Amino acid sequence: MKPKPAIAFLSLLICAGTYAQHPFRVMFYNVENLFDVEDEPGKQDDEFTPGGFRHWNNHRYYRKLNNLAKVITSLGEWETPALIGMCEVENEKTVDDLTLHTPLKKMSYRYVMTDSDDARGIDVALLYQRDRFKYLAHNCLPVVLPGAPQRKTRDILHVTGEVATGDTLDVFVCHFPSRRGGEQESAPKRRHAATVVRAEVERLTSVRLRANIVIMGDFNDEPSSGSLSEGLEAILPEAGTKNDRTKLYNLFLPVEKASRRGSFKFRGEWNLLDQVIVSGDLLNPLHPFRALPETATVFQADFLLTRDASHGGKRPRKTFHGYRYEGGYSDHLPVFVDFLTLHRLR
Repeated sequence: MKPKPAIAFLSLLICAGTYAQHPFRVMFYNVENLFDVEDEPGKQDDEFTPGGFRHWNNHRYYRKLNNLAKVITSLGEWETPALIGMCEVENEKTVDDLTLHTPLKKMSYRYVMTDSDDARGIDVALLYQRDRFKYLAHNCLPVVLPGAPQRKTRDILHVTGEVATGDTLDVFVCHFPSRRGGEQESAPKRRHAATVVRAEVERLTSVRLRANIVIMGDFNDEPSSGSLSEGLEAILPEAGTKNDRTKLYNLFLPVEKASRRGSFKFRGEWNLLDQVIVSGDLLNPLHPFRALPETATVFQADFLLTRDASHGGKRPRKTFHGYRYEGGYSDHLPVFVDFLTLHRLR
């Protein structure tokens, strides 16, 4: 059997000894209410203070930080992820404490985050390792909900950087509006958030020779939901070179179709709310920096799960289960995708 052209091409480069291949893992994690212990004026964070009904204190806060660091290092296996998108992060102090006062300090993470007008004061952030992602710029995309401009939700974070191959990479970190009020009733809000991202994607595709785009987040919808399949126009990836550079591909659509465990469990049902989506340029098998769709994974380590006494099976081990302190990790499981980084040795 003859090797496929793309595989033969990459094998030739590696064997020539002038190229190096490095792991590049992209992770997303809804970290479930990463609040510090201070009361921030004007924000609905009173419950996460020592005097609040959750009795949030420094011991619980630093246990939470170290738990999150454990998840990140475990998911990274031999090397921690190059990029980590996070949501439900209160402020810069919490990310400073996570990256500087836990075992992650050795990993030299830097970060960018939003400062939106969300009523609870939670935002999204991107952690990156400078030796694998050179920060260039960032901006925040506000989501003004149609018919309710006074109701605030999370901004979308857009970060531009450069990877080891010299390619520009545009990363979007999202936390779409929740299902509060009902999944169908709230669906137009998520669809609108998706169109905000889609408009920026179309702008980038029109001005970049190669638009290497990664969109990750808690979309509060399944991969096949209308907000993602129609609003964002994210479709199923195809094998080989059939993927269109102007289109977006949801790497977790195959995971959903395979009916594997989701990333969030609600009333006994698993939902795949956390996903990674890429542009067609990142699926070209001849490009030195590209996504590996088959690696799209919900991280299901045993330590992240506990017995679901109400509905059977397992569920995520949370910080709080209802109002009972559980001392766990998050009500979501993290997701990740690996990328191939093939660059010339100097």
